[in-house]
Amino acid sequence: MLSIEAVIEIGATGIRLLIAEYTKEKKWQILDHSELPISLGYDVFSNGSVSRESLLECLTILHNYKEQIKSWAIKEDAISIIATSAIREASNKEIILDRIFVKTGFKVKVIDGIEEIRLMYLGVVHAIHNTDLAFQKNNSLIIEVGGGSTEILFLQAGKITEVHSLRLGTVLIEQHSKASMGSQKEAKEFLRDYIASAADQLSGELRPQSVEVFIAIGSEVRLAASHVGKKISSLAYSIEREAFIHFVNEIQEYAVEEINERFKIPYNEARTLAISLLTYKLFLSLTPAKMLLVPETSIREGLLIAKREANSSLLQAEFNEQIIAAVYNLGKKYNIDMEHAEYVKKTSLFLFDSMKDELGLEAEERLLLEIAALLHDIGAFIRPQNHNEHSEYIILQSDIFGLNKQKHTMIASATRYHRGPEPQLSDSRYASLTREERVSVLKIASILRIAEALDRSHRQRLKNLEIEFKNDSFFITTEGLESLLEKRALKEKANLFETVFGYRILLL
Repeated sequence: MLSIEAVIEIGATGIRLLIAEYTKEKKWQILDHSELPISLGYDVFSNGSVSRESLLECLTILHNYKEQIKSWAIKEDAISIIATSAIREASNKEIILDRIFVKTGFKVKVIDGIEEIRLMYLGVVHAIHNTDLAFQKNNSLIIEVGGGSTEILFLQAGKITEVHSLRLGTVLIEQHSKASMGSQKEAKEFLRDYIASAADQLSGELRPQSVEVFIAIGSEVRLAASHVGKKISSLAYSIEREAFIHFVNEIQEYAVEEINERFKIPYNEARTLAISLLTYKLFLSLTPAKMLLVPETSIREGLLIAKREANSSLLQAEFNEQIIAAVYNLGKKYNIDMEHAEYVKKTSLFLFDSMKDELGLEAEERLLLEIAALLHDIGAFIRPQNHNEHSEYIILQSDIFGLNKQKHTMIASATRYHRGPEPQLSDSRYASLTREERVSVLKIASILRIAEALDRSHRQRLKNLEIEFKNDSFFITTEGLESLLEKRALKEKANLFETVFGYRILLL
């Protein structure tokens, strides 16, 4: 039987519904879609919370969508509802989510900026992977300008190097202008200054000046593509750089009412169209790209793909490779000792795989261990002393592709506790995790301590590790030079492992 799914996205400027079918050809076919404007972003970014009027409007739209979904006889577990920046930043978020559940039965998942980027990436790859080989070969930038945030993803030869979720959106810019009693012209000057400043942040392994393929997603840039671009596949347009710039400049001269009339779009979208397109243009100006690729996709399509991907080991493995590629680039940015990090990673994963029956952990935790092993010493960039605490800080302040907030926090906590005191509930960040997540952190941190101790010298002396469980002991045998340093380190750092797993650990 074919699978029909529904996705609802509660955004800053609109609530959008997508209904699609997964066909026998293993492709998503859009069956139905709807989009209705709402002023959630205007409420939240000016007053901090969603107003009663906007809540009632939101409930009405969701109720209508529920009826629309019902007409397709879609099962409850095939309906996904997500919310982005407006709900995420609302001070009354919990009340809003509760009202939605009570009145509609919908359980809304609020996603963070990095999760938005993950879904954006999945949608883009699906839309253009057979369209433009340059995407896989050259330096690329993927960007989406939303109402409350701008998501940016850099790729090098198809591999993710870094991600950025900027607090820069069309509604935020407009609200800034109003708050400062500025004109539309001043809002655009603010935008230019902000992006010029942001360009300095986008200075990791891959700089905007080296970008050859500029990929833009979003309804505003799709509107531009429909007017001055050309269709290059069923799911993508291309726009020549100069044609896009000319179109954007022309739009800047129109009043909101004229945009509303010319393009037949809702007033809420008309009032932000000029700012949105100018944002794309300004980011484009940071690159030498000669054209824009505009996929017909969104985070809604990305969510459909993510749900299907969760049941595909091959797709999940490919996605995990992208996550690890981004982690390596973060490590390079902070000059980690890569040989030591690789050794600790390899040893940690060996221990994980050898202890599979003892751990009670899944492949997801194995990935978290791999990331924590690669980044455990990243804090030494700030200062070697107490570098575990600095590692936690850097990881929490860094955007890591493919990781939601909880997984991000788990990795940061595991790196903090790869040395020093054992985890305590007095640590508010560790305490904020669920009981199951805290147990996973304990297990990951205890394995990380052992793996790190086995290379205390940072010289990778111990090779070809083997382990054996015997009664209440856990024996590690190795080939290589006799190392008192590693033996002493193991003795110092074994306590957490022995507490968590109940085995005495010995290096032979």
